[in-house]
Amino acid sequence: MCLSIPSKVVKIDKKANVATLDTMGIKRDASLALMEDGAVEIGDYVLLHIGFTMNKIDEVSALESLETYKEILEIMDREENKTIGEGS
Repeated sequence: MCLSIPSKVVKIDKKANVATLDTMGIKRDASLALMEDGAVEIGDYVLLHIGFTMNKIDEVSALESLETYKEILEIMDREENKTIGEGS
């Protein structure tokens, strides 16, 4: 199963065809090679998958998805802490 992560475009380097994305507070560069020229602007949300921007999504959907990711990470952290506590 593959996941795409909603990310906000914070910078675009048109010459390199790369966007700098903010993904849950972590900034990374991603290729724009799979996007049409001019399809993405600073402030847009895109789906990030293995270093490529896949497509643009609306902000409401992006924020809802990011909230779900945060909830999943919190559950995973609690489960990991529970497992660590049982091993002590």
